Amino acid sequence: MVMEVFLLGFGNLKSSKDLIFALFLLIYLTTLIGNMLIIILIATSPRLHSPMYFFICNLSICEMFFTTIIIPNLLYILWWNGGYMSFYGCIIQHHLGSATGSAECLLLTVMAYDRHLAICNPLRYSSIMHASNCIHLVIWAWLLAFILLIISTVSICNLQFCDLNIIDHLYCDLTPILEISSSDTSMVKMEALLLSFILNLFPFVLIILSYVSIFFTIQKISSWSGRQKTFSTCSSHLASVCMYFGSIFINYLVPSQQNMIRINKMLSLLYTVVTPFFNPIIYSLRNHEIMVCFRQYFTVVNKR
Repeated sequence: MVMEVFLLGFGNLKSSKDLIFALFLLIYLTTLIGNMLIIILIATSPRLHSPMYFFICNLSICEMFFTTIIIPNLLYILWWNGGYMSFYGCIIQHHLGSATGSAECLLLTVMAYDRHLAICNPLRYSSIMHASNCIHLVIWAWLLAFILLIISTVSICNLQFCDLNIIDHLYCDLTPILEISSSDTSMVKMEALLLSFILNLFPFVLIILSYVSIFFTIQKISSWSGRQKTFSTCSSHLASVCMYFGSIFINYLVPSQQNMIRINKMLSLLYTVVTPFFNPIIYSLRNHEIMVCFRQYFTVVNKR
């Protein structure tokens, strides 16, 4: 029975190890600081106390959890050119990482619904998107992701793992874990496919449908400035959706054959490192209200 696994990471990096380690550490710290600033700003600025910014705040919390689940252990593996991890620690990392990533998909879907109501049905927006409903939507997004993925996690724990304990990956993802199992993994793969459809593909389809409706509504606005102003309210969310789901689809559409392992490792960094790094930048630099509050906040700090 395998009690611990060995994650290979990138293998022997030799001279470039220090540079890559420093780069990943800088990205991780920048991601944490950027998301923390957004959370503090939204929590302390009355101007940002609206459903859209409440969802952005939860998205930032999700990004912080996700990167903390993956990157610190990745840094450890990177520094030592591979590293041991307990088998159940590996399973826990997979469950928490997958659940947090799925919760982010659902939160992005809730944000698309919020933008759809605000643009396509503004008269009913305040009656539907009140504080209680917003809290319920966020709670259900988190609960659905964590509860549904328990099915896959329990199925993995019921598999047999003997002799093989080397995982040729950067972190504990589903496919690398199943590759070291001595059991038939077809049922687990089917469950994972079904859960991916429910938690990833179906939310993406809902987001696309929301933006199709938004696009046709914007086209009905007579003035160019009115169309531009309306679209600007959802441009940050749309950029985040394209980056997040694009990185997921690119990562999982590439075949996982032996000769593609290095490419899969590099692509997984898009999903786990690059996207969480750029999201705070997207929501700060492309959002007028947040930039105004940033300037006001730093003006008050400088006066003190």
